[in-house]
Amino acid sequence: MSTWFITGASRGIGRELVEQVLARGDRVAATLRDPSRLDDLAERNGDRLWRRALDVTDTAQVGKVLGEAFAEHDRIDVVVSNAGSGVFGAAEDLTDQQVEESIATNLTASIQVARRAVPLLRAQGGGVFVQLSSMGGHVTFPGFAIYHATKWGVEGYFETMAAEVAPFGIATMLVEPGMVRTSFYDAAQRVPVSEPYRGGPADTTPMPVEDMPGSQSGVAHAVVEAALSDTPPLRLLLNSDAYELVTTAVRDRLKAFEGQEDSARAADAEHVT
Repeated sequence: MSTWFITGASRGIGRELVEQVLARGDRVAATLRDPSRLDDLAERNGDRLWRRALDVTDTAQVGKVLGEAFAEHDRIDVVVSNAGSGVFGAAEDLTDQQVEESIATNLTASIQVARRAVPLLRAQGGGVFVQLSSMGGHVTFPGFAIYHATKWGVEGYFETMAAEVAPFGIATMLVEPGMVRTSFYDAAQRVPVSEPYRGGPADTTPMPVEDMPGSQSGVAHAVVEAALSDTPPLRLLLNSDAYELVTTAVRDRLKAFEGQEDSARAADAEHVT
């Protein structure tokens, strides 16, 4: 029986993960702003579901709740950092508060959860740290600039962290779904474009959730299987749109770089006069 710690467990992929892990017979330490939203699961699963209120942007609270979870369970096998939010609109049109809150929730909170989980995982001899990222950490779309900024930041931080913590027996996994049919999009803030951007690339109509290719249950199942495998991958790219868009973007980026070999080498110190 494995034990999981999952943030952002109230809805979407986080809630789906809690349900699937419990259905396997495992234990879950679930955190969310309002623990009562998991009352139905608590009634069915008893003490296999441990709940605490947590706002991941409150760094002191993150450390406290993680400490309680590790202290009250023999071992936490998998930590899932899942909490996140979205705000969509032309980069210039977002308010300062929207920019700051997006970074605080999607990037800073993810970093702080990891920084406080790693010593606890190390002390118990290892484990798996799963960070929810996105195909949006590799590709970009107009109107999503601040979301992409946070996910590209997540990619850089956790790829670096993975190498640092591997000697402690801690595996790090970045989960990169495409567009998934979840409540994430319903909860996201949308800022109408201002006059200069009307009719431009940022003035887009969101894809209806029912037309998105990704399955919430499929993503959660893939995460569970990969996290419990003998060798969790550093990156878990999920859904057909993510595969097509990310692999194309990486190939195009490599081709563009290869075309700059001469100018790159010409900037080396021995060539500069």
